[in-house]
Formats: sequence, C-alpha cells, structure tokens
Amino acid sequence: MALLFILINAASAFSKPILPGASQPEKYLELLQGRSIGLVVNQTSTIGDEHIVDFLTKKQVSIKTIFAPEHGFRGEAGAGETISNSKDTKTGIPIVSIYGKNKKPTAKQLENIDIVVFDIQDVGCRFYTYISTLHYVMEACGENHKKLVILDRPNPNGDYTAGPVLKPAFKSFVGLDPIPVVHGCTIGELALMINGEKWLNNGIQTELEIIRVENYTHKMPFDPPIKPSPNLPNQQSIRLYPSLCFFEATSVSVGRGTEFPFQVLGYPNPDFGKFTFTPKSILGMDLNPLQKDKLCYGDDLRSLATAPKFTLSFFIQWLNKFKKSDQFLTRASWFNLLMGNDTVLKLILEGKDEAEISKSWGLELANYRSIRKKYLLYPDFK
Repeated sequence: MALLFILINAASAFSKPILPGASQPEKYLELLQGRSIGLVVNQTSTIGDEHIVDFLTKKQVSIKTIFAPEHGFRGEAGAGETISNSKDTKTGIPIVSIYGKNKKPTAKQLENIDIVVFDIQDVGCRFYTYISTLHYVMEACGENHKKLVILDRPNPNGDYTAGPVLKPAFKSFVGLDPIPVVHGCTIGELALMINGEKWLNNGIQTELEIIRVENYTHKMPFDPPIKPSPNLPNQQSIRLYPSLCFFEATSVSVGRGTEFPFQVLGYPNPDFGKFTFTPKSILGMDLNPLQKDKLCYGDDLRSLATAPKFTLSFFIQWLNKFKKSDQFLTRASWFNLLMGNDTVLKLILEGKDEAEISKSWGLELANYRSIRKKYLLYPDFK
C-alpha cells in the first residue's frame, strides 16, 4: 500500500504543469517595480498568451530598452539577417539590436538602466546564438555593475550532453564558451556556469538572480509553445537540429525554404532518394535558401518515430553519396566553427566511423559533465 501511495504521488508530481520563470511574476515583479529595466527578449518571451513586454507595461514596470537578439524582437528575421534599431510599434519602447555589429550592450546603452532581464527560449546547442548573446549580456552587466535577472525556461534538448567541447582557437559567435555541442543546461544553469568558471572577459562576474522553472527536471521532454526561431518550427526540428546544423557547411539542403526546415535532407540529384522537395523563398523564414527553386532528392526525417540524439551518422552517410568530398563539403571552416575544432572533420574525411570519432572528445566531455553538475538547478537526467 505504501509503495502504491509513493507511485501515485510521483505520477502526480510529474504531471504538474511546467512553469517557466516568466510565468511566476510574484517572484520578480516587486524587484522590478520602481526601477529602470532593460529587457533581452524575443517572440518566445511570453506569460501564457501575453508577451512579457505587454505584461510588465500593464504592471507599471519602467522598461527603458528592449535588446533584440538574432531574428529580432518579434522573431521575424531570418538566420544571419541584420537586425536594426527601431521602436516597438505597440509600446513605443526603443529596440536596440545586439545582433550585427553590436553584439554586446554598450556602457551608454546601459547607463540609465538599473536591472537587465533576460528571458529567451534556448534549444540547448552551443551554436544557437542566443547563448552567445547571454554571454555578452552577462559581460556587459558585469562591467557596468548592473544586476541580471534571468527568467529561466526548460531546455528541449536538456536530457543529455554530447559532442566535442569548444577549443579556444575556434571561438566565434556560434561558440564562445568551452561547452560541448549539446550542453544539457537551461539558460539559468549556463549563466551560473559562465559566472562560476570565470569565462567572461578578464574573469569578471555578474550579479545574477535566477527565477527557476517550477516542476521541471532534465528527464522531461519539453516542446516549446512558440517556435524559438523561424526555422525551428516544432519539436522534431529542434531534436534534429544538433545533428543537422552541420549540413549548413555543405551543398545539401536541410529544408530551409520549405515548411519543414531541419526535418529533411536533399540535393538536386535523383540518385539520392525518392523523397523530393523544392526550396522556395519564404518571407520570415529564408528569402534565399540553399538550392532555391531546384528539385531536391533525399530523406524525409519527419517520419522518424523518435529523432535521434546528436549523431554524425547523417553527415557521414551523405558525404558517402558524393563522388568527391568537395562537391558535398563547401565550407570546411564553417563546419569547424560549428563543431568547435578541426579534428572531427579530419577524422570524418579519413573515413573513421562515428564510434571512433566520438572517442576523440571523450575525456573533454567527461570533464565538462563534472563541471556541469556543480551548476544544476534541476534534477538531472541520470
């Protein structure tokens, strides 16, 4: 009987709704009211169906500036598209781009701000640029003595860690910190790690306050209610993204310019598969996708019952379809930036299999996992 009681209570606890930090205003409203606030937010920054900017404005919170990351404040810009400074048409609040030439808030931009609030849905990959924005926002707050409040959200790829850890020589905006391809942290946990390991410029640290997610563990599947960026429209694309992003360094389409990006693979060669699609210019997703207006043949990964965790298998299989590697691999340097080293590509081109290649990062990944444990805010997947 006691065991049955435990099982019922465990099931009940698991079924409680996940509450992101933003959805718990009782934990942060008092902190923000009467202060001048800067927000780092985008289209995912909602409380239920209401954007956090609108919610805070109703609560008489003084929002001085909205800082917009890649894809913009409303998430309507394509990958890599320059974001310009503007004003929010609904509230008139100034929007400052921190994607483009200025990726880090300046001292002047923070001059009249007391507290910066960060609330963006991440997908758990090192090369997803929202976490590079987090790094630079933390650095700016630390240098200018501003408190950073993070409204935490679940990680839809937070149930594992995988891949090589970034080497210093390969630092870029698609990888600033020594973390693996799949880092297994929420934004809040990652911020604690960046602070604790002193990864910011000159080892500076930031005053942090994290509003934790309620009823969340790293074992839980999580499907973001709003797409985190234009070309990650659903859970399948988010789960495949850690593996398929490397095709961005190739001539093979991942479905940009379709309604199912990061869920298909294709190339204009009928020998490459029976499934077909034609990338087109789509406003708000991709105006000039790879293989635009060409009929591509390949694989439909939407039919996979369960998207695999990070794997090199897709990449290796497609490399082997081509007679010459340079017909497939068009931007080797971009692949290396995404991977965080140049070792993996060398091993792939030498014909090594995935099991052997993964040994090359085994020790560094084990070390990262030990570091990660120190900063976890939620029960882990193991």
